[in-house]
Amino acid sequence: MSSVSYFNNARNFEANNTTFNLNTYVSDGDALQYLHKHSATGAMHDSEERYPPPLCHEGTRDVVICRIEGWYGFEIPPEKKIMWVHAPAGYGKTAVAGTVSKKMESRTDLEFNPVGATFFFWRTSDERNSSARFIITLAYQFTISIPELAPHIEAAVKRNPMVLNKALEVQLTKLIVEPFKSLGELDSMPHRLVIIDGLDECINSDQQSRVEKQYAEDQERVQVRVLELIRILHSHNLPLCFLVLSRPEPWIKRHIESKSFQPITETLDLYQVGDHLGDVEKFVRDELARIAETLDPQPGDDEEWPGEDTVKGFLWKTGGHMLYAATVIRHIDDPYDNPRQLLQDILNGESNSTQDLTHSTPFSSLHELYRQILRSCPQKNKATMIGVLEELLAAGREFYRGEQVHAAFNILDRLSGRAPGRGIKAVRPLHAVIRLSGSNYGSPSNSLFFYHSSFAEFLEDQSQPLPDVTINVQKGVSRVLAGCLKAMLTITMDGQVCEEHVRFSLNHWPVLWHQWKPIADADPSSHLKALLATDLTACFVQSVMVNGTFDDLAYCLPCLYHPILNLIACDMPFSVCTTLVEDTLLHLRSSVDACFRHFLNPEWFTSHRIRPEPLSPFLFFYMSELSERHPVPAFDNFVQFLRGLLRKQEKLFKELEENAERYAVDSYNGPVVMDMFKLVRQDVE
Repeated sequence: MSSVSYFNNARNFEANNTTFNLNTYVSDGDALQYLHKHSATGAMHDSEERYPPPLCHEGTRDVVICRIEGWYGFEIPPEKKIMWVHAPAGYGKTAVAGTVSKKMESRTDLEFNPVGATFFFWRTSDERNSSARFIITLAYQFTISIPELAPHIEAAVKRNPMVLNKALEVQLTKLIVEPFKSLGELDSMPHRLVIIDGLDECINSDQQSRVEKQYAEDQERVQVRVLELIRILHSHNLPLCFLVLSRPEPWIKRHIESKSFQPITETLDLYQVGDHLGDVEKFVRDELARIAETLDPQPGDDEEWPGEDTVKGFLWKTGGHMLYAATVIRHIDDPYDNPRQLLQDILNGESNSTQDLTHSTPFSSLHELYRQILRSCPQKNKATMIGVLEELLAAGREFYRGEQVHAAFNILDRLSGRAPGRGIKAVRPLHAVIRLSGSNYGSPSNSLFFYHSSFAEFLEDQSQPLPDVTINVQKGVSRVLAGCLKAMLTITMDGQVCEEHVRFSLNHWPVLWHQWKPIADADPSSHLKALLATDLTACFVQSVMVNGTFDDLAYCLPCLYHPILNLIACDMPFSVCTTLVEDTLLHLRSSVDACFRHFLNPEWFTSHRIRPEPLSPFLFFYMSELSERHPVPAFDNFVQFLRGLLRKQEKLFKELEENAERYAVDSYNGPVVMDMFKLVRQDVE
């Protein structure tokens, strides 16, 4: 089973949980708050998650921005209401989108806000790497940018709160098209700009499936679907224009050039428009001048640093690639080192760069720069550096957005058995590409650790970037997973969970387990034995108590009773210890069952002063697994347990049953789950 389809199962139930938990807001009349709760707030251009947002360096990309503003027209709508801006990764598309948003919203000579809505996709964010919240997020922003639209969108949500769980095409009609049509004459309304950045970063369809999906096919399908949603909006002649920015992926390009899109779309190649090399030169000169102001004069210097020859050598190295230039600046802007020498080392190093980076090797010079930075690591730290990089690639995405980098490194140190602070010290020479302080708020990358995804992709694609540097991500997965399982051995039902690395372990061990490939591990039995030795029921319960989420439980539920697609086996061949695999799977199943029995104890709800809604989607998911597979004796035992609950706490049972009915509407397993409730009632009533 692919990681994409596996995780989508769990994510969908978490999303559904949010939907039904917030029904009270709608019944109380606050439909807009309900809509806001479902929006991908991090995808908006002015969100806290993206503060400060990536913007173009002052005085650069002026021609591109003027071209976009000229197309939009402000008072006069453009003939073609869709503009597609494309360029390879690292050419500043997101900075252009952010700058356009900021400039347009700062206009004081207009009586309306030109920016109607924005959506910034990002592949490493669960909230922003799928189309699930795309329409909802646009609709919510329209209620703010076009106030007269707000009551009509609010009314649509009040009429049918379940619309937020409907297909995107239905959401588009109910939340955007029909509210606009309700305003009557639209010709006199100012047209607003909808900015959609990073379409190629939309990689998950979020469609539940037990059938393995091919990752590339999934992202191609969902990206084309987003384009079709834009085309449908355009077809209704609404006062909207669409600025779409992405890499020139073949399927995106093919769809844009199709008969349905080509007549309504203006295409802009970011690299071909404006003085691209001039923009990079201005950035380089400004940044070098800034760094020079912080340096003490060197005796014997004939001219002030950097000098024209150095600047020209740097510019030649960039090949017009802004990401390359920005990475070099971060590398040399080091108060603990000598910027002069650092830059000279790069200029003296070998390079495979070409002056035209739009051809077959667009990242050749950037990758050589990455190698140069890796070479700067002292030999004595190299082994630790390799280990840390493996762990960042394996588990870096599991750290939450906005988390402090130092705290995250400390967690990895504890899980990997290193002395505190050892990991961050080992990667200190990589500060140009690895974030060593602060958080990832305002970064163009959603990874806590990497400034730009291209460095992570470089390490993953080239497992041996240097002769003495070999990256094995599976070693990192196995090492962090082992640390998590060891930390979980200390968990008991009545104990206190205080240490951060233990909290992390509780939440993320299932994700790491799914990433782990036993066939690549010298001793796969060690992880199985460690999991078998843990009190998993206590771990599930403590995770909810400590983290306030059911994340770890959610990742264990999909295919729990499937013979090979379950979390423990993951459809991967164990060449040895098959009996141990079976024992561990039984341990997981019995722990999940015991966990639900614990949470469904009425005393637990009373003592923690909560209602059953947060648990309901996961209970529904568990019951659907039981109903589909009918495992013996787990199915019969849980029916008996629910009968006991019905006898002792009928009110609680009815609440759970009513919640299940709502989930059943949109679930293919809905009927069998409701049959299970009927079976429970048979002998009781």
